[in-house]
Amino acid sequence: MMMGPRYLSRLLCLSTLAAAAAVAGAQTVSEQYLLAAANQDRALHGLGPVRWDARLTQAAVVHAREMARRGGISHQFSGEPDLADRASTAGARFSLVTENVAEAPNSAQIHDMWMHSAGHRANLLDPKVDSVGISVIQRDGQLYAVEDFARSVSEMSFAAQEAVVSRLVAKSGLSVSEEAEDARRTCALPTGFAGARKPWFVMRYSSADLTQLPAELTSRLGSGKYHAAAVGACSAEKPGTFAGYNIAVLLYP
Repeated sequence: MMMGPRYLSRLLCLSTLAAAAAVAGAQTVSEQYLLAAANQDRALHGLGPVRWDARLTQAAVVHAREMARRGGISHQFSGEPDLADRASTAGARFSLVTENVAEAPNSAQIHDMWMHSAGHRANLLDPKVDSVGISVIQRDGQLYAVEDFARSVSEMSFAAQEAVVSRLVAKSGLSVSEEAEDARRTCALPTGFAGARKPWFVMRYSSADLTQLPAELTSRLGSGKYHAAAVGACSAEKPGTFAGYNIAVLLYP
């Protein structure tokens, strides 16, 4: 079969990108291809590349192995955690996570299928994502592929998280305590508060974007009832998981 120059150009470009992808980690050839193909199509649409993420890849590996074991594809099998849980359990930090899954004889066909499916194409060309984890598992002549895309969230110390939220709270005119210990302990509690001083209101919340306060907290800050506050950050309930930064804001009269 004769191949046109456009097809040959795509193959040459993918070969170059796959070679570059190999530097990022120990991907299989199929995984390198899918990363390279994704970034080539993103470039063709004026989008930045997605970077290979080891934690997202671990989440993708777990799910791809499950698909291969079952001999079918799904975003969530019965009894399996959902995508967000799989990604956070693997240690990924994100404000957005999406997934492509497929089964086909080769990786070129898998990428082509995704690009001709509206939902999968939207995931591949999403301008909001910046990272990806890819796993391809082979079984009985078939490839089972998973692409997990995410908008990554940087790791921050408790003090750094508290500083961001404290600045927002202070804009409402409240005096924010520099002592965070009681607020941190309160953050880790399911209910109630820690320390000798009883707050009039406690807001616990999780968010991947610390620059936005919850609507209820914003309303409380503007009520005029409170004049002092303390802000504390704490870890996730399950070690190794991330569903957002965990914050407690304590309001005092």
